[in-house]
Amino acid sequence: MDSMNMLAPLVFVIVSLVAGAILKYALKRTVLPYTVGLFAFGLLVGLCDRAGLFAQDSFFKASIDFAGHIDPDLILYLFLPVLIFDAAYELDAHIFRKTLTNATLLSVPGMVVAMFLTGLLMMGIHLFAPSYAQWNWSHALMFGALISATDPVAVVALLRELGVSKRFSTLVDAESMLNDGTGIVLFMLFFGAYTASGAVKAPVAGFVYVVLGGVLLGVIFGWLCLWFITRSRTDAIVQNSAILVSAYVTFFLAQSYLDVSGVIALVGYGLVITYYGRPRIAPEVNRFMQEFWELATYAANTLIFILVGVVIAVQVQATWVDFAILVLVYIGVNVVRMTMIALFYPLMKRSGYGLSKREAVILCWGGLRGALGLTLALMVSYTLPIPEPVRRQVLFLTAGIVTLTLTVNATTVGWLLRKLGLTRVSSAKTFLNYTIQKQLCENTTRYYGELQKNEALQGADWAKVAAFVPTLEDIPVPVVAGQDLAANVRLRILDKERTRYWQLYEKGIISAESLRRLLATVEELYDADGKRPLCERARLLELPDLPFYLRWRKRSREVLYRWVDRNQSTTFVRVYDVARGLIHSQRTSITLLDELESSDTLSGDDRRALEGLRGEVQRNIEESQMIMDMIAQRFPSSYRLAVTQKTIRMLISEEKAEVLRMLHEGLVMPDDVQSMLDDIDRRYRMTTPDRILRG
Repeated sequence: MDSMNMLAPLVFVIVSLVAGAILKYALKRTVLPYTVGLFAFGLLVGLCDRAGLFAQDSFFKASIDFAGHIDPDLILYLFLPVLIFDAAYELDAHIFRKTLTNATLLSVPGMVVAMFLTGLLMMGIHLFAPSYAQWNWSHALMFGALISATDPVAVVALLRELGVSKRFSTLVDAESMLNDGTGIVLFMLFFGAYTASGAVKAPVAGFVYVVLGGVLLGVIFGWLCLWFITRSRTDAIVQNSAILVSAYVTFFLAQSYLDVSGVIALVGYGLVITYYGRPRIAPEVNRFMQEFWELATYAANTLIFILVGVVIAVQVQATWVDFAILVLVYIGVNVVRMTMIALFYPLMKRSGYGLSKREAVILCWGGLRGALGLTLALMVSYTLPIPEPVRRQVLFLTAGIVTLTLTVNATTVGWLLRKLGLTRVSSAKTFLNYTIQKQLCENTTRYYGELQKNEALQGADWAKVAAFVPTLEDIPVPVVAGQDLAANVRLRILDKERTRYWQLYEKGIISAESLRRLLATVEELYDADGKRPLCERARLLELPDLPFYLRWRKRSREVLYRWVDRNQSTTFVRVYDVARGLIHSQRTSITLLDELESSDTLSGDDRRALEGLRGEVQRNIEESQMIMDMIAQRFPSSYRLAVTQKTIRMLISEEKAEVLRMLHEGLVMPDDVQSMLDDIDRRYRMTTPDRILRG
């Protein structure tokens, strides 16, 4: 029996991962979200165990008992670091900054409003339902705090499946992560009175400490982790291990010792790793990290949603009156969220990216509750100073709200998105996709004709081969406004630019700092939804002015330029690097425009729109070239240093690519390759302007 109890967690993990794999395959062609399927499976297994359908002396029974009575702290400490860090790691730092104001409105004053309205609802039920007679304002507000916070695990998992726009999903992600800090402070304000820690005496100061302390802790650990992993740049396993361990240590210190928000600490940690870490980490390590965290998140999501379902099925006790009140509370919680969002809507629609009425509806209906709320409710159910009926009812109502939001809200939000047109593709984008698909079909058909002429392939069954040639559907939209098409092509060009900049960085053509600056301008243009011209990048291509203390010297500007060239060459090297990266990306954009213009489905207005875009791209190339020529003429030492740096980096990057090619072809052993890559990486770190000058 002891060995059975020891192996119970392992059996639960194995069964859950196998069931998750089966459900992921089975639900692929259905509208039911994968996470909802996991939750329903856990609920079903727990109900079967509760009905006594499993043998008492089986490993499976022991594993279900382990899951059904799991310590709530284990849910927090085991799963949340992986899930929250991955969500923060995937956040776009630029979009996050733009949505921060709206997310803060929802997660701070919005949470307070929702808590009081929910508490008012529970006190109203207390007056009319005899079984809830022992509830008081402390219990009601405690429940309001834990049930009003949307769950980051459930929300992030659902939005990834639905594929909503990056801006809107970032707002929902940010709210669900940030309101954890508010929710825990408000919850402890009332729950602490029943524990040894005592009630929170200064809630406002406590909230500031929890949030700002969490941010500070996350940023500090993010930089400490970066300091370590940049000294083992080519060892992907060591770097990922350091990031994973740091995420757990950050969360553990925040929650257990410093009493700050672990979730907010992980958000700060993840943003530092994403924004500052990615450009400092070797490209192959970045790819490994992406695959590793995708796998880790999948496993954690699978386990936690099944676990939540099992806990609810095994532990919850209720009467028919409780079920009737649950329906009333579920309706009330949704009305409270709608009221809260309506209250702050006038401010939210004017800040950041704004908020449309349709998005506000989705924000109301997509407020899912999950593992976090249930964990706090389990803490309440284990606290004996709270009256037993209140403990049982808090756990039941929380479990019921979690169940209903995951089974009703989560399954219908996709339909609601489509009904409101938030997943609808614009006519211009549809037409653009059609144009690209048409060109692909034409190229494949032409290659099919070439294959038919190949003598070595004459024995093929060409009728069967022809069945694999792609066919083109009818043109989806007869007329597309040129301006609409131009906006969509701009967005596509910007997407291609973003990818191209990373490629240039991986090849050593531009530096990490230039990469960040170029990506920042892409994000600024992206904010305008393709309405701003592609050539509006004045700040990016500005040469620095003469230092203030030199402008008043009574010497010719040529003499002053020579002085600046000798003493501030690194500044001009950075400008030259940015201009060179912009030229490379714009040449790729010209190629994209050439491919689009080669289609015979474009009207005269469409072609004029594309010509206008070509002019914008060409202007970027001309201005970049002008900057590079000016540096070459006016600052020859800086120009020589920039070209030297570029040549060295391209040489080293080519050497690295050759080593990786030899590894792929089996010409060298992995152990030998690691030492080669370490030496290449050491030399690459010496290619900064200062080190080149010293050398």
